[in-house]
Amino acid sequence: MSVIMEFAMFPTDKGESVSEYVSRIIKNLKESHINYKLTPMGTIVEFETLEEALALLNTSYKQLEPDCNRIYSAIKLDIRKGPSGRMEKKIQSVEDKLTKM
Repeated sequence: MSVIMEFAMFPTDKGESVSEYVSRIIKNLKESHINYKLTPMGTIVEFETLEEALALLNTSYKQLEPDCNRIYSAIKLDIRKGPSGRMEKKIQSVEDKLTKM
C-alpha cells in the first residue's frame, strides 16, 4: 500500500511568520529519516500505511501544542493499494509526457 499525504500545520496565534514553528515539524521529519518534500504551501510525505501517516500528524501536532493555543492543519491523502515510491513516480510520469510534447 502507498499513502501519499500532503499536509500543512502551523499556529494561527503567532503572527504573520510561522516558519519557526513549521521548522520544528521539518526537523522531526529529518531526524526520523522520513522522506519528504517541502513546498511553499505544505509538506508531502509517503508511507506504507494510513496509520503511519496519521501518527506523523499526531507527532507534528505535539511539536506545536505546548506553546501554541490554536493550530491550523490541512490534509490531503492519496491512498492506493500497490507498491510505494509513488511520490517520485507520479512526478516522473508527468515530466516524461512533457518531453514528448
